[in-house]
Amino acid sequence: MGNLFAASEIVEIGIQIEKNGCEFYSELAAKSKSLNSKEIFEYLANEEQKHIKVFKSILEKTQQYEPTQSFADDYFAYMRALAAEHIFTQEGKGKIAAQKATSDIEAVNMGIGFEKESIVFYEGMKKVVPANEHSIIDELILQEQHHLIQLWELKERLDK
Repeated sequence: MGNLFAASEIVEIGIQIEKNGCEFYSELAAKSKSLNSKEIFEYLANEEQKHIKVFKSILEKTQQYEPTQSFADDYFAYMRALAAEHIFTQEGKGKIAAQKATSDIEAVNMGIGFEKESIVFYEGMKKVVPANEHSIIDELILQEQHHLIQLWELKERLDK
C-alpha cells in the first residue's frame, strides 16, 4: 500500500482522541461519588489536556498534507472510514462512554481499553505514513504508553 497519509493527519486524529479522553474522564469525575475516584479521574482529565498540548506541539513540527483537489474527497472519506472504528476519534463520544460506566473500576478498565486501542491505532497508521515521519507517530505512541502505565497503577490502587 502506498503512503496515503501524512503524520499531520494522524496527529490531528490524536488530538481528537485526547479531547474525547478529557471529556470521558471529566464526566467520570463529575459523576463519581467517591472523593478518591473523583481525584483520580480529574487527574486523568488533566493528563489528557497535557497530551493535547504535546500533540499540538508535534503538529506544529509536522508538514501539513494537502491532497490534490481531485483526490481530496476520496482521501478524507477513506481517512474518516479508517478512523471511525476508534470510539475516541468521534467528537462527543467521550461523554457517552463515561455515562455507560457503572463503577469507578469499570471506568478505569474502559480507559485502559481506550488507551490500548489508541496505541494499536497509531501503530497501524505507521504503515501508511512516509518512513521519514515514523518518529512523529512513535512520539504519539510513547505518550499513550505512558498514560496506559498510569491507568494500570491507578487500577491497582482502586483494587486495594
